[in-house]
Amino acid sequence: MKKILICLAMGLAFSCQQKEAAKPVVSTDTIAKPKKKFEMYEMSEMAALMERMYAENLALKQRIANGEKIGEFPSHFLKIHEAVMTDKQENDAFFKEQAARFIKSQELIYQDPANAKKHFNEGVNACISCHEVKCTGPIERIKNLYIE
Repeated sequence: MKKILICLAMGLAFSCQQKEAAKPVVSTDTIAKPKKKFEMYEMSEMAALMERMYAENLALKQRIANGEKIGEFPSHFLKIHEAVMTDKQENDAFFKEQAARFIKSQELIYQDPANAKKHFNEGVNACISCHEVKCTGPIERIKNLYIE
């Protein structure tokens, strides 16, 4: 009987041992990833000015196309010469030349309303010429300003 009890005890002992469980597969979806700090994009002074000039020129385009009164030259456009750029090194001789060309075209719209369309499109050309060298991103958007 002792032998039977010993065999039973040994059988129980071996059967109660924990079997090594298969390791779960960890997917990369469940791994906690470090969260990036959300940073709000802040436009440079120049980018904000260009956005404003675009919006105002879009409205001006409609006034010219509809033969409406053009109004007065927006003097804040002159800030193009001093506005701080995202990359300050971009404010070089080429940029200054294109900015002056743009401002001259814009002024002529208001000084010579009979040829407003021509002067307006010259201003758009100045923008595109500069953006072909400096910042190509908005070129397609700027092309939408042309008056056909």
